[in-house]
Amino acid sequence: MQTMFTLRLFKPDDLDTVMQLNRSYLPENYSSLFFMDLHRRFPKTFIVAEEDKAIIGYVMCRIETPFPGVGLLGVAKRGHVISIAVTPKYRRRGVGSMLMKKALAAMVEYNAKQCVLEVRTGNTGGINLYRKLGFHVKRTIHRYYADGEDACVMARGLPYEPGSGN
Repeated sequence: MQTMFTLRLFKPDDLDTVMQLNRSYLPENYSSLFFMDLHRRFPKTFIVAEEDKAIIGYVMCRIETPFPGVGLLGVAKRGHVISIAVTPKYRRRGVGSMLMKKALAAMVEYNAKQCVLEVRTGNTGGINLYRKLGFHVKRTIHRYYADGEDACVMARGLPYEPGSGN
């Protein structure tokens, strides 16, 4: 079944729907203030997927400088995928992949040279998606999540170039 969806930047009016997606499909939940702070600071990396004007997924990211205030000294900025969710009905149809690709491209606009994320070690679908996008497991953080599950820290360089694996 072909999914006809579009991507666009998050708008404040989307907050309730995005928070509902977060609460429904992810065990890690955030406050409305956290969502809106990331939107305010990094609007290009907060993206929603829609089909028939209904939000079916989102990705929310931030841009980090390893040491505050030293970005001008040549320390590279990095993008950090904080949260991504796709409604189960739309999974395995390219929605997550397209959200990630758009977020990776937006990170470059903020001069990020790398992207990192954490993913549950048991989330094989997510790990496989990120590998297809050129991410590699860098390390494991034991008991990272509140329920005690470990996280894989995955990273890749930027910019994202389709088909290059880089």
